[in-house]
Amino acid sequence: QVQLVESGGGLVQPGGSLRLSCAASGIIFSIYHMRWYRQAPGKQREYVAVITTGGNTNYADSVKGRFTISRDNGKNTVVLQMNSLKPEDTAVYYCSAERDHLGYKYWGQGTQVTVSS
Repeated sequence: QVQLVESGGGLVQPGGSLRLSCAASGIIFSIYHMRWYRQAPGKQREYVAVITTGGNTNYADSVKGRFTISRDNGKNTVVLQMNSLKPEDTAVYYCSAERDHLGYKYWGQGTQVTVSS
């Protein structure tokens, strides 16, 4: 059974940092591109960052320079390091596992990030 489990969310003050982790099981992790998405209440889910099977990374403009995505294939884990957090970063953060030309994605259950004073 495929399972993605996010962790590391919580409450943080503006300017603070959080480190989100997503642990994958039931897939050959190394052959999946891994992405982070987020969704705030009343808003559409939006793309945050990607790290490909080859280790290439890309970021949404809204988080570029503040967030860093990384992966550890030995631990089947993808990490999103979030620095200089802003209130507008408040959302449920989801990780996904994706392959080229596949018609579906695997999703985690999400972890809540709240940035507030």
